[in-house]
Amino acid sequence: MTEKTIDRPSAGRRTVCAALASLPAVSLAQLRVEITGVGSQQFPIAIAPFARSGQVPADIDAIIRADLARSGLFRVVEAGSQPIAENAPVALADWKARGADALTIGGASRLADGRFDIRFRLLDTVKQAQLDGLSYTSPASDLRLTAHRIADRIYEKLTGERGVFATRIAYIVQTSRTSWELHIADADGANPQAALRSREPIISPAWSPDGSRLAYVSFESGKPVVYVHAVMTGERRAVANFRGSNSAPAWSPDGRTLAVTLTREGNSQVFLMNADGGNARRLTTSGGIDTEPCFSPDGQSIYFTSDRGGGPQVYRMPATGGSAQRVTFNGDYNISPRLSPDGKLLAYVARRSGRFQVQVLELASGQETPVTDTSRDESPSFAPNGRMLLYATEVNGRGILASASIDGRVRTRLSGPNGDIREPTWGPFIK
Repeated sequence: MTEKTIDRPSAGRRTVCAALASLPAVSLAQLRVEITGVGSQQFPIAIAPFARSGQVPADIDAIIRADLARSGLFRVVEAGSQPIAENAPVALADWKARGADALTIGGASRLADGRFDIRFRLLDTVKQAQLDGLSYTSPASDLRLTAHRIADRIYEKLTGERGVFATRIAYIVQTSRTSWELHIADADGANPQAALRSREPIISPAWSPDGSRLAYVSFESGKPVVYVHAVMTGERRAVANFRGSNSAPAWSPDGRTLAVTLTREGNSQVFLMNADGGNARRLTTSGGIDTEPCFSPDGQSIYFTSDRGGGPQVYRMPATGGSAQRVTFNGDYNISPRLSPDGKLLAYVARRSGRFQVQVLELASGQETPVTDTSRDESPSFAPNGRMLLYATEVNGRGILASASIDGRVRTRLSGPNGDIREPTWGPFIK
């Protein structure tokens, strides 16, 4: 896929190349998206239907519209059904009168070689000016990615922060009593693909910092073993197969080290090891169960769950070893810690009045915010820009994917394929 900037309909352009590696797997049924709630501050934007020339297999403007709405930061203004081409004259004052501070217009046309030319412009109706414009050349297989990239550009131009719509997620699906699958999908849950299928449980997927690998735990040998799986090729190797249980892998920020939970010396304790499986060394030493490690974004600290004080709580210790300090104090049950990309927020699952819900703790102030309204949540994972959380929850007895803004005001449920969906993890920015 190639892209070109569009300064004005008649202006010069520059070329930038970008591509997303495809997975060697079969595409599965699409997920259904349901958005609830209203963001605290929403930017009003209209996305007009894109003009089309020839048959275009993806609804570009609808994908952009859904991406922005799901973020919770935008209020999508009704744009009607009339397409507006990228080079068409626009009465911006009329759109401002309709309540839109920004307007996106564009078009999609099929080229002679079978690829597609996708163009868009982002217009400021208040300042009566163009904010952005691009031309993409994309194969049919990358049209959804192109739409997500456009949504990312709009998000960044209007918020000043990088968008996450072109990133990927991974999660586990149990389709029967003897069938588990590791899925990789677009950030909106579309285009799910099975990267691994097994007759034994798969748990705890974790993306490498560059998005090229996934670590996970498989029971295929009759016990939990940690594997590292190359996303593009499907090649994988066992990196933690010690005596007893091997579980809960987490990557260091530089991708060179894995934190894992091992029982090879007795109780579950946190160990560090090279990403290729060598040089395993024990990090925690307690009489309790220490598990679910995760690195701080700077790589200097390890957060983990431990029952060393009685009930399970989140602790922090230096990644080089040393004493651990308790981090969570509200309630008697707090597990599954994950740090925001800036290191300022901690997400975890807390038991409150018998309900298991995702909480977000501001580490500097100690202020805790509930972000979900369900009762059986698990595995929170921050988006790479830190603005949203992905997690799993249970609805009508079945595990589904869900996401929420970090203030809990906007929540999204992703449902569709048969099976019990568990343990999602949000991948990094695609370079």
